[in-house]
Amino acid sequence: ADVVVGESVVTVASAYVHTGEAGTPRQDEKMRFLAAVGQRLEAWAADGRYAVLTGDLNIAHTVDDLKNWKGNRGKAGFLPTEQAVLDDWLDDLGFVDVHRRLHGPGPGPYTWWSWRGQAFDNDSGWRIDAQIATPALAALAGEVRVDRAATYAERFSDHAPLVARFDLPNE
Repeated sequence: ADVVVGESVVTVASAYVHTGEAGTPRQDEKMRFLAAVGQRLEAWAADGRYAVLTGDLNIAHTVDDLKNWKGNRGKAGFLPTEQAVLDDWLDDLGFVDVHRRLHGPGPGPYTWWSWRGQAFDNDSGWRIDAQIATPALAALAGEVRVDRAATYAERFSDHAPLVARFDLPNE
């Protein structure tokens, strides 16, 4: 959807990418969906617009993006083929991971924790929610934060919102 703020138009897409399952048709479906998203991002990159892809991508991009990365190697959400998709978006198309750019290197902060065990209390999570912006919009990002609940009991989801503020020009 295009959102008009003052004289600025920002294209915002909110996506949910399902988890997938390594080596199954479900994973093939996930990869086809990611390819379609990539085509849309390529079109946005070509016209230089303010645009952001936000949502649950269900991919931890690097070892800084999940606590137990060694135990999850080879599993959906941390597959080299999935990580390569994000590499393409960021490196080849020039999109910016706003969270990582403003926060700096990890580990974390995470945006998802299992309901099981003590994952939330031990901050044993995954950073799978994203704000992936065109360079023009990313340059206007003034703040990004994970709105993590203070306690396990106060959680309303297994995800925490990833909030970004963009300081659009007053035209």
